[in-house]
Amino acid sequence: MSYSSPRQLLLDLYTSAVNAVSAEKCLPAFLPAPPSHGRTLVIGAGKGAAAMAKTVEDHWQGPLSGLVVTRYGHGADCRQIEVVEAAHPVPDEAGRAAAGRIMQMVQGLTEDDLVLCLISGGGSSLLALPAEGISLEQKQAVNKALLKSGATISEMNCVRKHLSAIKGGRLALACAPARVVTLLISDVPGDDPGVIASGPTLPDPGTCADALAILRKYQIAIPDNIVSHLESGAGETPKPDDARFSRNSHQVIATAQEALQAAAATARAAGITPYILSDEIEGEARDVALVHAAMARQVALYGQPFQKPCVLISGGETTVTVRGSGRGGRNAEFLLSLAAALDGYPGISAIACDTDGIDGSEDNAGAIYAFDSMQRAEALQLRARQMLENNDGYGFFSALNDLVVSGPTRTNVNDFRAILIL
Repeated sequence: MSYSSPRQLLLDLYTSAVNAVSAEKCLPAFLPAPPSHGRTLVIGAGKGAAAMAKTVEDHWQGPLSGLVVTRYGHGADCRQIEVVEAAHPVPDEAGRAAAGRIMQMVQGLTEDDLVLCLISGGGSSLLALPAEGISLEQKQAVNKALLKSGATISEMNCVRKHLSAIKGGRLALACAPARVVTLLISDVPGDDPGVIASGPTLPDPGTCADALAILRKYQIAIPDNIVSHLESGAGETPKPDDARFSRNSHQVIATAQEALQAAAATARAAGITPYILSDEIEGEARDVALVHAAMARQVALYGQPFQKPCVLISGGETTVTVRGSGRGGRNAEFLLSLAAALDGYPGISAIACDTDGIDGSEDNAGAIYAFDSMQRAEALQLRARQMLENNDGYGFFSALNDLVVSGPTRTNVNDFRAILIL
């Protein structure tokens, strides 16, 4: 076996996964030909938008202009395309202003013009332009409530589309009659392009009634004007049969599956057999962890369904229903639940990180669970189950010096998990 330690191997798997879905690696092959007569305007949003814009500049033949909006700290050094930074996961005024400027930029385009739209995860919050009659503060409140509710990304983005003046295909309609080519880095289970960043340039089969049902399902308190906006149909999105989308095209250029396959190749090179469980696991992070822990124990104890040494790799997007006042995103939550379930079971270690380098709204990508984590926790009088009830995964792994801090990766295909069984 050719790795220095279980910890280093887990970190190498994460690094391989992230590098495989970088804009520089994935985007150039999908660039369209420049228009023969018109201009090229580059727009976009997401945690990877600035890196995508820089890659376009590095590989484009001909003049460019445009604007992309990314999360604070996720910018890139672009020369022709303006990069604006804004807040995520709760939108702010900078994101609203950037979205407004993008909508102004695409006015007056012609059939000869090309709009290249660069979309990655996080674009929903970064491209915040509330529908008429809805304030930014109201959208912020709804967003915060959804983030704490346990709603899936698809459910959250359905609501966002129907409270927006730019999402759910509206941006593409504003670009008409120009041709719109959308390149997407997927952060959603199933890789549905219409869900990524709430599909600003793609038609939307969802309805206002769907959005209202989601808000009621999670008992989200909403003001009367938002109820009226949805009940009246004022927030309805353009549908797939709308002829104005006929000249447009889109391509998902990077996915979680590609990241998992890259990590699997790294494991194989180290002499460890990888098993990819799924690239689209959803559910409460703490519950998903219990299933993973049970599988790991079955492998370690009985060699079923896989023989050790091996590594179980998975992706997707879990959720956290916030009940406590601790710190930590869904990956720290997953790993703390895993730690509590395994309780020092011999021969098992794990990593859980967000591929964007930021777990929720913290400064870490995620964390590592080592063979001796629970022993060290005991020495520090840390109680894993108590801290889990307080949603304090960050606090637990920070005290153990087991946080993974990568900084922004400028890409995003969501969660990455690897459980090493030796």
